[in-house]
Amino acid sequence: MNSANENIPKHVGIILDGNRRWAREHGLSPMEGHRKGSENFGDAVKYLFNNGVSYVSAFVFSTENWKRAEEEVSFLMNLVIKLTGDRLKEFDDAGIRLLILGSRERLSKNVLKAIEKTEKTTAGNKKGTLALCFNYGGQQELVDACSSLVRDGVSADAITPEVIQSYLYWPEVPDVDLIVRTSGEQRLSGFMLWRSTYAELLFLDKHWPAVTEEDMASALAEFAHRQRRYGA
Repeated sequence: MNSANENIPKHVGIILDGNRRWAREHGLSPMEGHRKGSENFGDAVKYLFNNGVSYVSAFVFSTENWKRAEEEVSFLMNLVIKLTGDRLKEFDDAGIRLLILGSRERLSKNVLKAIEKTEKTTAGNKKGTLALCFNYGGQQELVDACSSLVRDGVSADAITPEVIQSYLYWPEVPDVDLIVRTSGEQRLSGFMLWRSTYAELLFLDKHWPAVTEEDMASALAEFAHRQRRYGA
């Protein structure tokens, strides 16, 4: 819950869906769909930060996406390098901190280097925090958290929700208040399983490359009209 203004979500999660379908509808390759989706990503994210959101998380590459064609996986890897490389100055100048949530397994040295540089360069930024869920799976996050608990010798009696939270990827990222999924799909696909307990859900029929700042404004307006309940 956002203590400053309950009508504004503190943390918005976005499941970026429909890049390939948008491309197919426009007679383009899947890579062109991903490229177009990346182009409007920065504007949409900055709109949310400029309108009071403190955290934005985006599902950009899941652990299941490795099953896609090798050419597409390679393209997505390079796209992340571009997003955290070529566009790093753009986010840094805007005062946005970037974090990468996900497993580091299977990632190339170039991708790992880009992630490290991104997190280090933007560490002091205060405008807002953008968490890119990359090589991410909600179940895998919990598996990794449990593995770390065991390695650290945490006893069963000492395990609480707060302790588990402290072992998640970047544990300072708070629970999600609003999750937006594009392309008409109505499921979470493992996104932010632990942090989404009381998240409001909003499903847009638009494919991600067609989403505009106006759509983000509508999402914030919809959230403001929701009556949130926390088990009461």
